[in-house]
Amino acid sequence: MSSTKGIAIVTGAAQGIGRGIALRLAADGYNVSLNDILSNKDNLEGVAELIRRSGRTALTVFGDVSKEEDVQELVNKTINVFGGLDVMVANAGIAHLGTLIEMDVEKWDHVFSVNVRGAMLCYKHAANQMIKQGRGGRIIGQAKASVYVASKFALRGLTQSAALELGQYGITVNAYAPGPIDTPFLGRFDDYHRQSGVPKGSWADSLKNGLAMGRLGTPDDVAALVSFLVTNEASFITGQSIILDGGQLFD
Repeated sequence: MSSTKGIAIVTGAAQGIGRGIALRLAADGYNVSLNDILSNKDNLEGVAELIRRSGRTALTVFGDVSKEEDVQELVNKTINVFGGLDVMVANAGIAHLGTLIEMDVEKWDHVFSVNVRGAMLCYKHAANQMIKQGRGGRIIGQAKASVYVASKFALRGLTQSAALELGQYGITVNAYAPGPIDTPFLGRFDDYHRQSGVPKGSWADSLKNGLAMGRLGTPDDVAALVSFLVTNEASFITGQSIILDGGQLFD
C-alpha cells in the first residue's frame, strides 16, 4: 500500500454523493473515516469494505451530526485510529419536502438541526483539531422546498464566516452546491411530484432539459470537485460555494 496523503472524514457517506466522495478520496490516497446514522449501517459498511479492498484504511463511526457529542466522538475516534485529521467533508443533509404553508415547525427544526447545526459542529470540531495540529487543513460543506433552500443559504453564510476566521491557520473552508445529481435523494423529490399525478421518473428526466449538458450529474462529478479542493493547488480558494449543476444556472 502506498503512503497516505492524509486523513479525511466524510459524513453522510453511506450512499449518494457522500459515498462517491469517500471512494474518490480513498482512490486519491486518503484513509477515510466514514460517518452515517445507524439505520444506514449496512450501506456504510459496504463503502468501508470497498475502500479496504482498494488498499486504504476505512473506519466507520455511527452517529447523528446534529448532536455535538456524536460529532466530537467522530473526530476523537478518527484521531485515535489515524492520529490526525486533514479533511472534513460535512456532506450529511436531509430534506422535508413540501411548500412553506405545508411545513410544520418540527420538520423545519429537524432540517436546520442536521443541515446547519450539523455542518457547524463538523466545522467546529474539525477546525479545533486542525488548529491543534498546526498544519492547516480542508473543510468542505454541501450547500444545495423552501426550508431546504433556507438551510443551504445559512450554510453558505457559515462557510464564508468560517473561511474568514480559519484562514490564519492555513485552513480553507468551501462548499459545493450541486444541481440535479442522480442519487436516491433526488428520487425523493421525484416521488413528491408524483403526488400531483406526474408519472414516475418523468420529473427527474425533465430536469435534463434545463441543463446545458443535457444530463443529470453523478456523485463522481461532485467527488471530482472535492478531490481538487483538498489539494495544495486549491490552497488559495476559500469561502466559496461552488456550483456544479451541468449548466442549470450561470453565475
